[in-house]
Amino acid sequence: MTETRRDFLKFVVAGSVAAGCPVNLSLLNVETGPTPQLDGDHFAICHEVRDGQPFDKPAVSSRHDVVIVGGGVSGLSAAYFLRGRDFLLLEKETHWGGNAYLQEYQGQAYATGSAFDEKDTASEQLAREIGLVELPINFPDPTIVAGKWVPDTWRGGLDQLPYSDSVRESFKKFRTEFKALDPDKNAQQLDSLPLSNYLKGYAPELKKWWDAYGLSNWGANSADASALVAVEDLQYMSADEDVRRTLPGGNGALSRQLATTLEPKYGQQMIGDATIVSLDPQKAEVHITYVQAGQLRTVAAKYVIMATPKFITARLISGLPDAQHEAMMSFRYCPYPVINMIFDKPIYNRAYDTWCPGNSFTDFIVADWVLQKQPGYAQKNNILTFYTPISELHRDRLLTVDGCQRIAEKVLQDFQNLAPEFSAAEPIEVHMYRRGHPMFLPTPGLFTKVIPVANQPFGRVAFANTDSVGPVSEIGGAVEAARHAVEWTEKQMAAPARSTGKAAAGARK
Repeated sequence: MTETRRDFLKFVVAGSVAAGCPVNLSLLNVETGPTPQLDGDHFAICHEVRDGQPFDKPAVSSRHDVVIVGGGVSGLSAAYFLRGRDFLLLEKETHWGGNAYLQEYQGQAYATGSAFDEKDTASEQLAREIGLVELPINFPDPTIVAGKWVPDTWRGGLDQLPYSDSVRESFKKFRTEFKALDPDKNAQQLDSLPLSNYLKGYAPELKKWWDAYGLSNWGANSADASALVAVEDLQYMSADEDVRRTLPGGNGALSRQLATTLEPKYGQQMIGDATIVSLDPQKAEVHITYVQAGQLRTVAAKYVIMATPKFITARLISGLPDAQHEAMMSFRYCPYPVINMIFDKPIYNRAYDTWCPGNSFTDFIVADWVLQKQPGYAQKNNILTFYTPISELHRDRLLTVDGCQRIAEKVLQDFQNLAPEFSAAEPIEVHMYRRGHPMFLPTPGLFTKVIPVANQPFGRVAFANTDSVGPVSEIGGAVEAARHAVEWTEKQMAAPARSTGKAAAGARK
């Protein structure tokens, strides 16, 4: 999903390491190699928008029923739901998918971000509708700590943690007390306090585990995360059924299929490499100005769906009410590189998602886990995806080749030191995909107080993206937000003609 020009920057290396970023070449057992080069995101234009750079807005060149801004899963879903309408989909990248972006190595798919879905979500239902059958993960998450592999962490695994009896009892006490909390009945209370408040009095090892889990799943450690999100996740982690589903390539398989489904008939209505610089509500339409191929263009729409993160949305739309603008700008977003290590022999196939508290990466997944259960499948390469969220204070490390290589080197070193069986693990390639602001942090109060204000339709503009739903950034929320925005838009278009626009009460000057 679209963020700023620093987001979704991708390392590419000419030659053999396509769409990847090599770590120190000595770690890859090669003597020489091509020089890394930056490609992908075009951050200069968005920085100009951020800094208030004025743009000369050309005359309107075309008019549409609906313009959708953002070509991640939310924007693609909105386009799918608007089939048959005169829609125009604009995306700043040259590819579709946003966080849910699939890449391949020699025909093997792997995720660069959004990894899994859940049973009976809006996204799982949409996947079925467009011909995809998400496969059950059906394996509880283990943890590797102090060199020990602990299966089924939040059920029988708590008795196997390599800690003292008192620490293990602290984990079990937390599980009992947290499972007793009802996230539906107590949403306001749980969302008002950080998870760290509820961890007081428990063993520090418990906080370390949740800090790793939170950073990976919602971009925030226990001090920055609402207790509500942890309560909801503990419910399913300790339940009898694993409700998670996925596809080879993670949720990128859904965005690819959505684009493939739309393009034959609606390809002319889907424009990539289009960076939005402003949205100007008028009396009876909205003017959208964007840059493509170095040229400014302006189009008009009866209605607009903003499938973009709120901190970008707030900078693009003129005339937002003060309270709504303030709510949108209060969202925080984590910097989040994802590193894929490709091995030419089996290194690890014991579990889908393995947690590793206390390391430079929070967890890693086996890219072809669900395929391994399919009859006749033979693994060609063992691709492991390492989730490596970093502090907001260190976002600048993603802006240089050297900074990213250092992150990748540390991930490989930590993996080799994780357990004796990994000490000699040498990848043949290491690919790195970096994102500056991919996930919003579910800070206390965001779900119950901020999102309801930020997500109110403004004039002829509706809002999608996962940060329109919450409480965390999930694929199901992206599709759900798109459906809500489309339903609102369809309802407005079916209503008698009326005047909407920038005359909203309290509009910002």
